[in-house]
Amino acid sequence: MKTFEYSFTAPSSDIQHDMLTTMLAEIGFDSFMDDAMGLKAYCSADCRDDLAVENLLLEPSFSDIQLLKVEEMPDKDWNELWEASYQPVVVNERCRVRAPFHEPDSSFEFDLVIEPKMSFGTANHETTAQIIQLMLETDFQGKAVLDMGSGTAVLAILAKKLGAARTVAIDNDEWAYRNAFTNTALNGISDIEIVLGVAVVCGDSSVLERQPKADLLIANINRNILLRDMSLYVKAMRLDAHIFFSGFYSEDLESIKAEAARLGLHYCRHLSRNNWVAAEFVK
Repeated sequence: MKTFEYSFTAPSSDIQHDMLTTMLAEIGFDSFMDDAMGLKAYCSADCRDDLAVENLLLEPSFSDIQLLKVEEMPDKDWNELWEASYQPVVVNERCRVRAPFHEPDSSFEFDLVIEPKMSFGTANHETTAQIIQLMLETDFQGKAVLDMGSGTAVLAILAKKLGAARTVAIDNDEWAYRNAFTNTALNGISDIEIVLGVAVVCGDSSVLERQPKADLLIANINRNILLRDMSLYVKAMRLDAHIFFSGFYSEDLESIKAEAARLGLHYCRHLSRNNWVAAEFVK
């Protein structure tokens, strides 16, 4: 399949860099590289959408970013190049998230295998890593868990490894949905027996009403979707259930807190790294 390289001028800050790559990923770009000239982003031919890129650069947040050129890339073994640069992520010295080509390491309590393909959730991003940190500090034993915007299903898989009784991974992206089956299998968790494994569901927040009430809900998405769908998350939670939010910036925390309070959620704590936030609330 053809791959296209988009060359952009360098973002002016780490925050702008993260915002741009996150939004380009939502359009369909699956890898990024910084060099002396700026930022390079890559997408396959079937994900190419020049109008979406043009509209993105019209956003006030990216008014100083320019698209310099678009080039079709020569055939290469992109998997080999990716494997050479991809490193496992370790959280709290207890959980390692690695790719299938990395050797297992039994010194970690949780050694998760994730084949990311084009799905979000390798723990390389601060939001996923911080949610994992919150999870490692939480009792999941016997809990019913809903993972909204599950991406690779890494968080749903970890919830099951932490002792959750039932875990449901939900994503509205068809690619992520298929990828979740791959990753549950890689970690020895199948949804063939939902009671013992991870159920994988393709859909948006509307499917929550068909799921059992959650003792713990995870929503690592983005600010706008969290604010839009928070009321549906609350309805899907049992009394005293906890919810982990991430995918937003430090400056968005107050608006997340305000909407949560309006819906009867009480703030517990939050983590912050490189301006990305993960926050915990209880119903």
